[in-house]
Amino acid sequence: MDAAFRALSDPTRRDILRLLRDGPRTSGEIAQHFDAAWPTVSRHLAVLREAKLVASTRVGQQIVYELNMSVFEDVIEHLYSWLHPGGRRE
Repeated sequence: MDAAFRALSDPTRRDILRLLRDGPRTSGEIAQHFDAAWPTVSRHLAVLREAKLVASTRVGQQIVYELNMSVFEDVIEHLYSWLHPGGRRE
């Protein structure tokens, strides 16, 4: 959970996650949306992957990224438990 919160703390990584809401994208398609150098975008993608917020698949020479919704659900459940200790969301 700590890795997910650390990953979500960065605005660029949140922007990458917003891009992936519309569906999977290659690393090149993601990088085109940012002024940052490719190694910087690559590091952001690595942090998101390590936090398991995104999944990556190699397709030929490209890497395709997509949201891992199960981790988002875990984060939401965790935050919800702060609002309602001892109770689960119905």
